[in-house]
Amino acid sequence: MHQMFLLIGLGERGGSGVPKIYSGWRSQHWRPPALYEKPEPEQTLLELRMLDLLPERVVEQLRERFGVRFESLEHTARLILATAAIERVVSHNRLLEICDTHAHDLSQLLTRLVREGFLVPDGRSRGMIYHLPGEQLPTPEQVFAGPLQSSEHYAGSSEHNRASSEHNAGSSEHKVELDMQRNDDGCLLSDHIDAPLIDALDRLDAGFREKLEILAEEPRNRERMQKDRMQQVIITLCKEHYLTFNVLANLVKRSPDALRQQYLNGMVKSRQIQLAFPSKPTHERQAYKAYVGGQDEE
Repeated sequence: MHQMFLLIGLGERGGSGVPKIYSGWRSQHWRPPALYEKPEPEQTLLELRMLDLLPERVVEQLRERFGVRFESLEHTARLILATAAIERVVSHNRLLEICDTHAHDLSQLLTRLVREGFLVPDGRSRGMIYHLPGEQLPTPEQVFAGPLQSSEHYAGSSEHNRASSEHNAGSSEHKVELDMQRNDDGCLLSDHIDAPLIDALDRLDAGFREKLEILAEEPRNRERMQKDRMQQVIITLCKEHYLTFNVLANLVKRSPDALRQQYLNGMVKSRQIQLAFPSKPTHERQAYKAYVGGQDEE
């Protein structure tokens, strides 16, 4: 019976389903399906996320920026530029996750995009990242240094006042802390990032801190939670401001390293949250905010 339907083109050969799913997702410019195994309970899962890798608004922005040059690019090159526009930086490893391209071919394509002025490289060797021309990437040093570079001011003291300058240099860290601007809630403000940043719970207004702890009440009182529920709590906490991963870990009562490895890294990749400092993803003062474009569609 199965052979009869195959002969008239109404059936499918065994094993052809998964490749067709991958092909369908690729044709819609969605993030490739993820096939993985779970030991407990024993499951083989095919995760289908309808995350648009080429959002129309981003494509329009790239058309305005690069004009007809963008139109002449092949699909993979457009995908790379769209990812750089959305995530602000891209790396070779990150692009391997979303592009159906061999590693060597991807390296050559990145080199070509740099040569033709579509991307700007930063870093060396395996730490190389790429961003769009003119993109200003904030760093922790800029945000946490405060508006006044007091340490440089003190370092410029003359030889005649060396003793005084050494005294001032010793207190420069305290001076910089005073210079850092905060809003009424106690969040750090900086022109280098697009939202307030929470870097220390003990700096917050008591009422505002209590609101955050209420939002994090479930993980604070439960050692085990469903992964998607924990992700939703993290997104809610990060909705209007950046939180450093140490602050997040404190709020949800999880170890910082475990929180980063089990939740934050994956949520950044799936564009549920975004980095304050995309050029330094593993920095000890990295902070996270809910992604402006929203979550994946399920």
